[in-house]
Amino acid sequence: MSPDVFAPARLGPVKLRNRTVKAATFEGRAPHGQVTDSLIDYHLAVARGGVGLTTVAYLAVASEGRTHREQIVVGPETRDGLARMAATIHETGAAIAGQVGHAGPVANGRSNGVKAISASRMPSPLSMQMIRSATEADLARVTRAYVATARTLVDAGFDVLELHMAHSYLISSFLAPGLNRRKDGYGGSLENRAKLGRQVARAVRDEVGDSVAVTAKISLSDGFKGGVTTDAGLEYAQLLESDGTLDALQLSGGSSLMNPMYLFRGEAPLKEFAATMPLVVRLGMKTPVGKGFLKSYPFEEAYFRDKALRFRSALTMPLMLLGGINRADTMERAMADGFDFVAMGRALLREPDLVNQLAAGRATEGVCIHCNRCMPTIYTGTRCPVITETAGFPG
Repeated sequence: MSPDVFAPARLGPVKLRNRTVKAATFEGRAPHGQVTDSLIDYHLAVARGGVGLTTVAYLAVASEGRTHREQIVVGPETRDGLARMAATIHETGAAIAGQVGHAGPVANGRSNGVKAISASRMPSPLSMQMIRSATEADLARVTRAYVATARTLVDAGFDVLELHMAHSYLISSFLAPGLNRRKDGYGGSLENRAKLGRQVARAVRDEVGDSVAVTAKISLSDGFKGGVTTDAGLEYAQLLESDGTLDALQLSGGSSLMNPMYLFRGEAPLKEFAATMPLVVRLGMKTPVGKGFLKSYPFEEAYFRDKALRFRSALTMPLMLLGGINRADTMERAMADGFDFVAMGRALLREPDLVNQLAAGRATEGVCIHCNRCMPTIYTGTRCPVITETAGFPG
């Protein structure tokens, strides 16, 4: 029999009350880089709404690793706020994960006040600056920063650490041959391009042991020429599994830098997104190149399932299915397919109590319409524009 998605389960050393995960979706609620009541309320809503695990995004390991300055850099100055958030979430019976990452080329160096780094030198469409190629000294420093971040989050009471290895962020930029033109031991073959991600996972596991679960978000496909392909993503996942450093993989896709809609699917909110941008970017988005940035992909339930099944058949480690999961029967099918957890984003933004509704049989599916107008709200506090605070989600 397939496991019950609403029954308790284990994720490494952590016991979860069910197999549902609130996927990391940037909250936009830390304007000064500190935990706020609004950020806590954002996660409290879905925790009270029934999820087994809620994931805080985006927790940067270094100042140049933020996508922009209004993000939390984990360290002594932010530890107390993170501990307060973890304690508040635990009171609901849910567990809390921290998405630990370095944005690499997705970082806005102009906003951060420090230039971004990537696998190789490249122009930044975000800051209009050149992104410099990370030196081996940079990579050693970043690896140490991952370790320090992991220790701080464990001390703050977090249950799970999710290492961000997708979406063209730093580790992902090394994996993508189109973004990695290096001639040293971090470039060339997939084994070399996988070196940074593997060394980060090993260093974090060595630091935290079995005190928390350690997972990674990886790519099923980046969705652009020169990005991580499904074949390469699967080979990378097999390397991670062979290392034995992770308790689960969350299967994602797309590139925040090159093709974000590959992850989201559904309507492309070009007009709303452009309205949030500086004038030069707004003008650029009216060009053919700009219009092509937000491609349109039709939405379908569980749109990553077919690619994810390839991973499921080739791996034995626990996997989290992500991508357009809105219905109870989709969750049940995921369990029957052999996936261990289901991760949801927009569905819970629209209805924070959806898991409770589905578990109680009061609903069979969510009401998210996949308009993606939530995407541009990340700059003012991520929310569903279709609803108001009185509908149950803090604004």
